[in-house]
Amino acid sequence: MQHTVEGAGAGGRAEGPLAALLRGRPPMARELPSFDVGHVPDEPGPLFVDWLLQAFEADAPDAQVVTLSTVDADGRPDARMLVLRDVDVARGAWWFAADADSPKGRQLAATPWAALTVYWPAQGRQVRLRGRVETGDPRLAAADFLGRSPASRVAGLVGRQSERLQGPGELDAAWQEAAALMDADPGFVAPGHTLYGLVADEVEFWQGDRHRRHVRLAYTRHADGTWGRGLLWP
Repeated sequence: MQHTVEGAGAGGRAEGPLAALLRGRPPMARELPSFDVGHVPDEPGPLFVDWLLQAFEADAPDAQVVTLSTVDADGRPDARMLVLRDVDVARGAWWFAADADSPKGRQLAATPWAALTVYWPAQGRQVRLRGRVETGDPRLAAADFLGRSPASRVAGLVGRQSERLQGPGELDAAWQEAAALMDADPGFVAPGHTLYGLVADEVEFWQGDRHRRHVRLAYTRHADGTWGRGLLWP
């Protein structure tokens, strides 16, 4: 069934059906976990892993998917979803993979600062991270690529991410060519496949509350590498 909802007009006009629909669906209107900030680790990495594992245990769909935010050459923000590959708990680094020649790869090469955001709706939990991004060991990147599913490797070999596609036939031909290359050389690694690590200097844990008394705990890395933490107003 297809639903059509007319949006509201410009400012000053009466509320339209879409705005009313959105306002009538308040978020967090359910029982959510509590967050005891009196018993948290000194560093953000262990707490992040704990929340991630709880999301897995609750069968949260795509719990390992995060939003990567970067800026382009004009300083305009850009964001996309991708898969978290690892967390270096001791160092406070969050790892993901991308093609160095993709828009995000080029943006990170020009401005190696980024933000990661993850949201687990069932728990009403959000984590926000900001920091400098570094490239990982090429050998680890190769191992990451070869450890992926066949379809994921074929997609990586196709490349040309975000370029204009002329039609499905063009993709089919490129896909078949990449699949043939992988079959002929199973150890072949996409040349641009790169591991990136966001070394966080700010990490915020946000626990939603149905009464809007959200709990926000922020970690900040000091110059000597240690972490400080404190609560934020909701």
